[in-house]
Amino acid sequence: MRLPKCVACGSNTASWFDGQAEQAANFYISIFPNSRMLNVARYPEGGPAPAGSAMSVSFVLDGLENQGLNAGPQFSFTEAISFFVQVETQAEIDDFWNQLTSNGGEPGNCGWLKDQFGLSWQVVPTTLGQLLGDLDPARASRVMATMMGQTNIIIADLRASADSE
Repeated sequence: MRLPKCVACGSNTASWFDGQAEQAANFYISIFPNSRMLNVARYPEGGPAPAGSAMSVSFVLDGLENQGLNAGPQFSFTEAISFFVQVETQAEIDDFWNQLTSNGGEPGNCGWLKDQFGLSWQVVPTTLGQLLGDLDPARASRVMATMMGQTNIIIADLRASADSE
């Protein structure tokens, strides 16, 4: 499994939340192995949010350090930024898909989804890239057409479309 890497800094990502950064971090940590909370910075008395509420959180998802900021409603998540989760098996796809869409998350197309906090994720098998990169353009095209009609990716359907004539 691979999670994102910031191009500018090489390792960290930061996400802007409207008061749910700590809740989101705990949710993500519960899903991904090799994950943990590093730090929670809390607002002091007289701050722009209630004293003791999380201002920012630092956490690790599968070995990658992330930041969550409770910075208010001025900006919201869009599909322009997403976390990319690459897995090997259908069971992993289904597990991550079900967990990330739980509690109000929304399925999207082509392996995309939004979690309960509105953050976009892509849960895709490594075999998808291999099939889309097939040297036979007709095979790759059939795989693309199949993927475009899926919500969570079904590996067997991708392989079947690649092998169909």
